[in-house]
Amino acid sequence: MSEPAPPRPAQLFFSIFSRSASLIEEAVKELELCLGPRDFESPLLPFDKTTYYESEFGPDLVRRFVFFEKLIPQEKIVPIKHLAYKIEKNFSRQGKRQVNIDPGYILLERLVLVTFKNFSHRIYLGDYVYAEVTLLYTKGEFRPLPWTYPDYAASEVRRLFAEARARYRKKLKRC
Repeated sequence: MSEPAPPRPAQLFFSIFSRSASLIEEAVKELELCLGPRDFESPLLPFDKTTYYESEFGPDLVRRFVFFEKLIPQEKIVPIKHLAYKIEKNFSRQGKRQVNIDPGYILLERLVLVTFKNFSHRIYLGDYVYAEVTLLYTKGEFRPLPWTYPDYAASEVRRLFAEARARYRKKLKRC
């Protein structure tokens, strides 16, 4: 019989994209006001694996992955998704978002994204938020699943998350 045990805290991160690097930075600063300082971030990366967002944002999008210093209880991802939504709305102009902010977290064994969109492989967490395991860590690397977005499946992004996982592992040792 299994016994209840507290889950590990998670490494919070955000995928933030926009046509403007300065808007991404402004969004990160808004997140820092609520969540504390970032501790690691990617360089600006082209967001070019899909055209899904072009009608809302236009072309030539760039993205940054931002990882936060403090680890979070996994269940806090639900209010964090709502915080990201609120910040997106605050940056909107004429009903169109200027920045997209998607939260997720890393554990030693997986990477989880959250969304307001239901789908067959997503689990409802409450308060309109669904979670999906996007990458599994196995055999020394993050590996995509059949539903993993192409940009998350890209080797350079998976290497970035492996680096974030290594940093997370060191944080866990300090807990």
